[in-house]
Amino acid sequence: NVLVHHIESRLRDRQGAAPTNFKRSLPAPHSDLAQQALKDPYVFDFMRIAEDAKERALEEGLIQHLQAFMLELGKGFAFVGRQYHLEIGGDDFYLDLLFFNITLNCYVVIDLKAGEFKPEYAGKMQFYVAAIDAEVKLSHHNKTIGLILCKTKKGFMVDYTLRETQAPIGVSAYHDGMPPEIAQALPTIEQLEAEFSKQVDLNGDDLLEESGK
Repeated sequence: NVLVHHIESRLRDRQGAAPTNFKRSLPAPHSDLAQQALKDPYVFDFMRIAEDAKERALEEGLIQHLQAFMLELGKGFAFVGRQYHLEIGGDDFYLDLLFFNITLNCYVVIDLKAGEFKPEYAGKMQFYVAAIDAEVKLSHHNKTIGLILCKTKKGFMVDYTLRETQAPIGVSAYHDGMPPEIAQALPTIEQLEAEFSKQVDLNGDDLLEESGK
């Protein structure tokens, strides 16, 4: 079932496709491994996201389907907490989702956005990444990375934003079903049935020829 899901959701095309600044902000080969750990887009077909859903509703849905969410995140992710609390300089901050990736040996901060990507989101994530590095990360851990998950994004805006961002950050879109460009590339049920019937007919003719001999 997992294999079928990965094929249907075009995992091969999505894996490592998220725009990031990892090449510049992380040392090799960690930068390459971190790049491959992110996807674009993420497919949350295990839940329904309303058009006017807020970030908290999105977070609630992902937590309610945590197992499916972690399966979509991919190999090596371990859940640390939601609304993860940090107290810095007497002020309280809450990170939407915090994970630790065992393969990358680093924390991964996920910030959820219900709308389109905006450049100011990177500044907020940069602060979160620095805070986890200073307050939570241990000396043997690799540098924390951030993932901004938005409903939509414009490629040029993400690219311009990440060019001057120092913290390692990736930006991905998410869908509550198969993205239209992927769905259009897949054959319909009718096409699959027609192809199956064609194959059955061909096999049947072969069997008749064999029996006639």
